[in-house]
Amino acid sequence: MLTKEDLRIGVFVCDCGSNIAGFVNTETVREFAETLPDVVVSVKNKYTCSDPGQQEIQRTIFEKKLNRIVVASCSPASYEPIFRQCIQGAGLNPYLLEMANLREHCSWVTPDREAATWKAKDILKVAVSRARWLYPQDEEQITVTDAALVIGGGVAGMQAALDLADAGHQVYLVEQKPSIGGIMAQLDKVYPDIECSI
Repeated sequence: MLTKEDLRIGVFVCDCGSNIAGFVNTETVREFAETLPDVVVSVKNKYTCSDPGQQEIQRTIFEKKLNRIVVASCSPASYEPIFRQCIQGAGLNPYLLEMANLREHCSWVTPDREAATWKAKDILKVAVSRARWLYPQDEEQITVTDAALVIGGGVAGMQAALDLADAGHQVYLVEQKPSIGGIMAQLDKVYPDIECSI
Protein backbone atom coordinates (compact mmCIF):
# COMPACT_ATOMS: atom_id res chain seq x y z
CA MET A 1 0.00 0.00 0.00
CA LEU A 2 1.31 3.43 -0.92
CA THR A 3 1.91 6.04 1.72
CA LYS A 4 0.62 9.56 1.25
CA GLU A 5 4.13 10.63 0.21
CA ASP A 6 4.11 8.12 -2.67
CA LEU A 7 0.91 9.39 -4.33
CA ARG A 8 1.31 10.80 -7.82
CA ILE A 9 -2.04 11.95 -9.16
CA GLY A 10 -2.57 13.06 -12.74
CA VAL A 11 -5.61 15.19 -13.62
CA PHE A 12 -7.00 15.32 -17.15
CA VAL A 13 -9.54 18.09 -17.83
CA CYS A 14 -11.67 17.75 -20.95
CA ASP A 15 -13.25 20.55 -22.99
CA CYS A 16 -15.68 18.07 -24.59
CA GLY A 17 -15.73 20.49 -27.50
CA SER A 18 -18.08 23.21 -26.31
CA ASN A 19 -20.15 20.90 -24.08
CA ILE A 20 -17.94 21.73 -21.10
CA ALA A 21 -15.66 24.52 -22.36
CA GLY A 22 -18.65 26.52 -23.58
CA PHE A 23 -19.75 27.02 -19.97
CA VAL A 24 -16.63 26.32 -17.88
CA ASN A 25 -13.20 27.95 -18.08
CA THR A 26 -11.37 24.63 -18.35
CA GLU A 27 -7.92 26.24 -18.33
CA THR A 28 -8.70 27.79 -14.95
CA VAL A 29 -9.86 24.39 -13.71
CA ARG A 30 -6.65 22.78 -15.02
CA GLU A 31 -4.52 25.39 -13.25
CA PHE A 32 -6.51 24.87 -10.04
CA ALA A 33 -5.85 21.13 -10.22
CA GLU A 34 -2.10 21.74 -9.94
CA THR A 35 -2.61 23.39 -6.54
CA LEU A 36 -4.30 20.31 -5.05
CA PRO A 37 -2.36 17.91 -2.79
CA ASP A 38 -0.53 15.04 -4.52
CA VAL A 39 -1.34 16.29 -8.05
CA VAL A 40 1.90 16.21 -10.02
CA VAL A 41 0.48 17.10 -13.44
CA SER A 42 -2.73 18.43 -14.98
CA VAL A 43 -3.50 18.33 -18.69
CA LYS A 44 -6.30 19.95 -20.68
CA ASN A 45 -7.56 18.24 -23.81
CA LYS A 46 -10.28 19.06 -26.33
CA TYR A 47 -11.65 15.48 -26.40
CA THR A 48 -10.05 13.30 -23.71
CA CYS A 49 -12.07 10.22 -24.71
CA SER A 50 -10.71 10.32 -28.28
CA ASP A 51 -7.78 8.10 -29.29
CA PRO A 52 -5.28 11.00 -29.12
CA GLY A 53 -6.68 11.99 -25.71
CA GLN A 54 -6.29 8.47 -24.37
CA GLN A 55 -2.79 8.22 -25.83
CA GLU A 56 -1.89 11.43 -24.02
CA ILE A 57 -3.13 9.93 -20.73
CA GLN A 58 -1.01 6.81 -21.27
CA ARG A 59 2.06 8.83 -22.29
CA THR A 60 1.69 11.07 -19.21
CA ILE A 61 1.33 8.04 -16.93
CA PHE A 62 4.71 6.76 -18.16
CA GLU A 63 6.49 10.13 -18.21
CA LYS A 64 5.29 11.34 -14.80
CA LYS A 65 5.11 7.88 -13.14
CA LEU A 66 1.48 8.47 -12.14
CA ASN A 67 -0.28 6.02 -9.84
CA ARG A 68 -3.73 7.67 -9.61
CA ILE A 69 -5.75 9.24 -12.42
CA VAL A 70 -8.58 11.78 -12.27
CA VAL A 71 -10.49 12.47 -15.48
CA ALA A 72 -12.69 15.57 -15.36
CA SER A 73 -15.04 15.14 -18.28
CA CYS A 74 -18.44 13.59 -18.99
CA SER A 75 -20.64 11.02 -17.32
CA PRO A 76 -18.87 8.06 -15.71
CA ALA A 77 -21.87 5.95 -16.71
CA SER A 78 -20.79 6.32 -20.33
CA TYR A 79 -17.03 6.86 -20.20
CA GLU A 80 -15.62 5.19 -17.09
CA PRO A 81 -15.12 1.81 -18.86
CA ILE A 82 -13.18 3.57 -21.64
CA PHE A 83 -10.84 5.33 -19.22
CA ARG A 84 -10.39 2.22 -17.06
CA GLN A 85 -9.28 0.31 -20.15
CA CYS A 86 -7.04 3.22 -21.13
CA ILE A 87 -5.11 3.33 -17.86
CA GLN A 88 -4.94 -0.47 -17.75
CA GLY A 89 -3.23 -0.27 -21.14
CA ALA A 90 -0.58 1.90 -19.49
CA GLY A 91 0.01 -0.68 -16.76
CA LEU A 92 -2.14 0.84 -14.00
CA ASN A 93 -4.81 -1.10 -12.17
CA PRO A 94 -8.13 0.05 -13.70
CA TYR A 95 -9.55 0.82 -10.26
CA LEU A 96 -7.04 3.64 -9.71
CA LEU A 97 -9.29 5.96 -11.71
CA GLU A 98 -11.64 8.62 -10.36
CA MET A 99 -13.95 10.65 -12.56
CA ALA A 100 -15.30 14.16 -12.06
CA ASN A 101 -18.49 14.72 -14.06
CA LEU A 102 -18.12 18.28 -15.36
CA ARG A 103 -20.68 17.93 -18.13
CA GLU A 104 -23.91 16.59 -16.61
CA HIS A 105 -23.25 17.86 -13.07
CA CYS A 106 -21.86 21.25 -13.98
CA SER A 107 -21.81 22.74 -17.49
CA TRP A 108 -25.22 21.46 -18.61
CA VAL A 109 -26.98 22.67 -15.46
CA THR A 110 -25.09 25.88 -14.60
CA PRO A 111 -25.57 28.58 -17.25
CA ASP A 112 -23.44 31.24 -15.52
CA ARG A 113 -19.81 30.73 -16.65
CA GLU A 114 -18.22 32.05 -13.46
CA ALA A 115 -20.47 29.92 -11.24
CA ALA A 116 -19.93 26.88 -13.47
CA THR A 117 -16.15 27.29 -13.28
CA TRP A 118 -16.29 27.60 -9.49
CA LYS A 119 -18.51 24.51 -9.29
CA ALA A 120 -16.18 22.57 -11.63
CA LYS A 121 -13.23 23.34 -9.36
CA ASP A 122 -15.22 22.12 -6.37
CA ILE A 123 -16.21 18.88 -8.16
CA LEU A 124 -12.58 18.33 -9.18
CA LYS A 125 -11.31 18.96 -5.65
CA VAL A 126 -13.63 16.24 -4.33
CA ALA A 127 -12.56 13.81 -7.08
CA VAL A 128 -8.87 14.35 -6.29
CA SER A 129 -9.57 13.80 -2.58
CA ARG A 130 -11.34 10.53 -3.41
CA ALA A 131 -8.48 9.46 -5.69
CA ARG A 132 -6.08 9.72 -2.77
CA TRP A 133 -7.90 6.79 -1.12
CA LEU A 134 -8.14 4.47 -4.11
CA TYR A 135 -6.29 1.18 -3.99
CA PRO A 136 -5.76 -1.55 -6.60
CA GLN A 137 -8.42 -4.22 -6.83
CA ASP A 138 -8.40 -7.60 -8.52
CA GLU A 139 -11.39 -9.08 -10.28
CA GLU A 140 -12.10 -12.60 -9.16
CA GLN A 141 -12.83 -15.35 -11.64
CA ILE A 142 -15.70 -17.48 -10.38
CA THR A 143 -16.83 -20.71 -11.97
CA VAL A 144 -20.52 -20.84 -12.77
CA THR A 145 -22.70 -23.93 -12.82
CA ASP A 146 -24.95 -23.91 -15.85
CA ALA A 147 -28.11 -24.53 -13.83
CA ALA A 148 -30.94 -22.49 -12.39
CA LEU A 149 -33.09 -22.79 -9.29
CA VAL A 150 -36.67 -21.59 -9.65
CA ILE A 151 -38.50 -21.16 -6.36
CA GLY A 152 -42.27 -21.50 -6.61
CA GLY A 153 -44.30 -23.74 -8.87
CA GLY A 154 -47.01 -21.24 -9.67
CA VAL A 155 -47.73 -19.99 -13.18
CA ALA A 156 -44.76 -17.58 -13.20
CA GLY A 157 -42.36 -20.16 -11.75
CA MET A 158 -43.42 -22.82 -14.24
CA GLN A 159 -43.05 -20.39 -17.15
CA ALA A 160 -39.60 -19.32 -15.94
CA ALA A 161 -38.55 -22.97 -15.61
CA LEU A 162 -39.80 -23.76 -19.12
CA ASP A 163 -38.03 -20.72 -20.63
CA LEU A 164 -34.74 -21.63 -18.93
CA ALA A 165 -35.04 -25.27 -20.02
CA ASP A 166 -35.80 -24.21 -23.59
CA ALA A 167 -32.60 -22.14 -23.49
CA GLY A 168 -30.64 -25.30 -22.67
CA HIS A 169 -30.10 -24.87 -18.93
CA GLN A 170 -30.57 -27.47 -16.20
CA VAL A 171 -33.53 -26.32 -14.08
CA TYR A 172 -34.50 -27.20 -10.53
CA LEU A 173 -38.09 -26.21 -9.70
CA VAL A 174 -38.94 -26.10 -5.98
CA GLU A 175 -42.50 -25.90 -4.66
CA GLN A 176 -43.48 -26.16 -0.98
CA LYS A 177 -46.96 -27.55 -1.64
CA PRO A 178 -47.64 -31.13 -2.82
CA SER A 179 -48.81 -29.91 -6.26
CA ILE A 180 -47.78 -27.22 -8.71
CA GLY A 181 -49.96 -24.49 -10.17
CA GLY A 182 -50.10 -22.12 -7.21
CA ILE A 183 -53.23 -20.02 -6.72
CA MET A 184 -54.27 -20.60 -10.31
CA ALA A 185 -54.79 -24.31 -9.62
CA GLN A 186 -57.27 -23.43 -6.87
CA LEU A 187 -59.54 -21.40 -9.14
CA ASP A 188 -62.51 -22.84 -11.01
CA LYS A 189 -62.90 -20.38 -13.88
CA VAL A 190 -60.68 -17.46 -14.95
CA TYR A 191 -61.39 -14.15 -16.65
CA PRO A 192 -61.73 -13.14 -19.51
CA ASP A 193 -62.66 -16.39 -21.28
CA ILE A 194 -64.20 -18.08 -18.22
CA GLU A 195 -62.06 -21.14 -18.91
CA CYS A 196 -61.08 -23.80 -16.43
CA SER A 197 -57.86 -22.61 -14.85
CA ILE A 198 -56.40 -26.10 -14.49
